[in-house]
Amino acid sequence: MSTIPERPSLDGIEAVWAARWDEDGTYRFTPSAHRDDVFAIDTPPPTVSGSIHMGTIFGYTQTDAIARYQRMTGKSVFYPIGWDDNGLATERRVQNFYGVRCDPTVPYDPDFEPPAEPPERDIPVSRPNFIALCERLTADDERVFEDIFRRLGLSVDWTLLYTTVGEVSRRTSQLAFLHNLDRGDAYSAEAPTMWDIDDRTAVAQAEMEDRERPGAYHALAFHRSDGSGDVVVDTTRPELVPSCVALVAHPDDERHAALVGTTVTTPLFGVEVPVVAHRLAEPDKGTGVAMICTFGDTTDVTWWRELQLPTRALIGRDGRFARECPDWITSDGARSAYAAMAGDTVKQGQRAIVEALVASGELLGEPRPLTHPVKFYERGSRPLEIVTSRQWYIANGGRDQSLRDTFVERGRQLAWHPPHMRHRY
Repeated sequence: MSTIPERPSLDGIEAVWAARWDEDGTYRFTPSAHRDDVFAIDTPPPTVSGSIHMGTIFGYTQTDAIARYQRMTGKSVFYPIGWDDNGLATERRVQNFYGVRCDPTVPYDPDFEPPAEPPERDIPVSRPNFIALCERLTADDERVFEDIFRRLGLSVDWTLLYTTVGEVSRRTSQLAFLHNLDRGDAYSAEAPTMWDIDDRTAVAQAEMEDRERPGAYHALAFHRSDGSGDVVVDTTRPELVPSCVALVAHPDDERHAALVGTTVTTPLFGVEVPVVAHRLAEPDKGTGVAMICTFGDTTDVTWWRELQLPTRALIGRDGRFARECPDWITSDGARSAYAAMAGDTVKQGQRAIVEALVASGELLGEPRPLTHPVKFYERGSRPLEIVTSRQWYIANGGRDQSLRDTFVERGRQLAWHPPHMRHRY
């Protein structure tokens, strides 16, 4: 006869039942189930970055309630679990934990071991050594994450566990890419990308955030090519004047209707650029005429793509202006003006060009302070820049109206919860 303990305890009960559920296959997916009898759940895998966030647990709790309900209705629930261990968060954690940084110029050291304590200055290591450290640390972190998820009793199918940097995920991604390449859906192009100049890496849209930052409007005088006067443009980024490719106004803005289709020359550099119309121009912002540069912000990218404008990018991956004067700046005076900012950081370049604009009389009045949203990498400390590089792309309808219409129609066939997510798609 069993005895009742003097002090009942729940210690260890999670582990007991987790083992029992595994043994019985309680949450196991049945691959042979008919498609009509399957309910599939695809959740973004949590990022393995040292410690799990309470918000992640809240999100999976809601998903788990749906999974359990669907099982009670007789569905075979496909509910895998995975860890996102591929990306900047993992790289940052490895750098901080071991005190190393990846340097592709360093040769591979098969005997390398990181110090017991991270040094004051990061140790440069080869790419293979860095990847090995990533795999080592993420394996340790993943065990901690799995223990937390199992203790919570989430009804995921642990036999379907995956990692985004694992061999299966890598091979799947490679084969999918080759399939797209064979179909003609993958292509390479020189194009803009959001870039963190500290981490020296591209940043995905999901990794960006807006932060309110102080800035200032600078009123610049662009000169009409026919000599009939100036066009005043307000900009927060006067340092990008040498990268200007057009001015833009809203097609319904009658104040500037006569300008559209004409040309102007840029202050300091005298480069002739067209005045165009586009619906994203904001009549109530500044003077209503904006400067399109390659590239100051994501709206510039949209204008450049949709209006098929030239690329005149000058900011490099190191966050500095090109040291060589570009070929579209031709006059001696203009080349001298650019030489004064060549090799500068963005902030240094801004100071240099503002001084030059004041001296030339093309900066009208004093800069007007403002606070505005600026794009940052979510874990970064400096604003993102938009640089150009040769990249691989998958055709998504950005330049193909018929393909875009096909994707939109597919979206209409889905039930969205909440409904406003359809518009984001």
